[in-house]
Amino acid sequence: MTARIGGTDPCPCGTGEMYDGCCAPAHRGEPPATAEALMRSRYCAFALGDAPYLRATWHPGTRPEVLEIDDGMRWRRLDVLSTAAGGPGDRRGEVEFRAGYRLHGKDGVLHERSRFVFQSGRWWYLDGVVD
Repeated sequence: MTARIGGTDPCPCGTGEMYDGCCAPAHRGEPPATAEALMRSRYCAFALGDAPYLRATWHPGTRPEVLEIDDGMRWRRLDVLSTAAGGPGDRRGEVEFRAGYRLHGKDGVLHERSRFVFQSGRWWYLDGVVD
């Protein structure tokens, strides 16, 4: 990982919880219980530069061969706008979000509708549509 965060620091995913009680368990191997929790843990992994976690949570059928994280990207804020399904007992889920970032001195916002699938006892990021 390129960034460091302590367990008692606020989690980058924006829930207001401390990292140890939020995304850290997922980053240590505990599968998130919902599609939204997986999406938040993936945002946090982007913010921390944790490419191995991102690859491990990307569905094998859509996972890219190589995933490189731009060292100049600084993720600054996550706003979850809506969720559709993605909870216990669901097979699919969708999470719409906006993520603010700073890249090489310029601010931007990523708006995406991410799709998730529940297979083999865990949630996987399938793909997303960027607006």
